Parts: sequence; C-alpha cells; structure tokens
Amino acid sequence: MIIKVLGTGCTKCKTMEKATRQAVEEMGIKAEIIKIEDILEIMGYGVMRTPALVIDEKVVMYGKMLSVKEIIELINKA
Repeated sequence: MIIKVLGTGCTKCKTMEKATRQAVEEMGIKAEIIKIEDILEIMGYGVMRTPALVIDEKVVMYGKMLSVKEIIELINKA
C-alpha cells in the first residue's frame, strides 16, 4: 500500500503526515508513506485544497484535517 500526503509544507500538512504515520503504526500494516509538496504534482491529482490523502493513487480526502481514527477508517476502506 502506498499512502501519499499532499501538502505544500504548512502546519496542517505536516500534522496530517504525522497522523498518517501514527495510523499506519497503530494498525501494524506495511505501507509506504510519501509526502508530496510540489504544487504541480498536487494539482495533477485534481486537488485544489490541502492537506490531501491519496491511497494507492486514489484521492480519498482533501481540504481538511483528519484524526488518526479517521485515517484508519479510510485505510480500512481502501
């Protein structure tokens, strides 16, 4: 599983990356977490508001912060 956190480096985006890493650790799964800060690459996903979360190349959320619990729910759905 590849999880991407899209964000330009703002506090919310950094917090989202940290929460995503915590969610994966709590779940005990193997996942590669990639932080993408390049605005052109972010726009390539059709995302206009960050932070955003992409799981296996599918945008599952954008424009708001998620809790660790909410991230776990999204990973389980993927």
